[in-house]
Amino acid sequence: MEEPDPAPAPVPPLEAKDVLAAAEHFPWAVAAPGVRHWPDGGDFLDVALSAVRPEEREGYIERLEAFVEQHRARLEEMLRTHGPGSRPASHGRYALVGQPETLVILERMEAVPFLLRGRWEEELETVFLDDLEFVWGPRIRLSR
Repeated sequence: MEEPDPAPAPVPPLEAKDVLAAAEHFPWAVAAPGVRHWPDGGDFLDVALSAVRPEEREGYIERLEAFVEQHRARLEEMLRTHGPGSRPASHGRYALVGQPETLVILERMEAVPFLLRGRWEEELETVFLDDLEFVWGPRIRLSR
């Protein structure tokens, strides 16, 4: 008689507060709290985290930290040119640049662009994602 397959290991939860705390540790990529456009970007973070597949959840914070370190110069430049206080931001565009949630959005944009776009279109205005995509310049353009 065959033994039944063991139940799959439960997928570890990915806590938004833990991911956000990790993102806050990168001052070169995140604007100071007083100059951010949204004190709470929870909706943006929730959508971005919904694009983290179950098999990616374990170790995701480490993956995010590695992504930010790998793209440090690019993130610094993006914050400088399009973050709070920049000319483009003064026109009301690029509001997500400088938000800690944006680090997760950018990481997902690189890792699973189609999944992120699909989840975003279900929940949020695409202009925010389109603006980030334009500034970041991902390999795959998903907007029209």
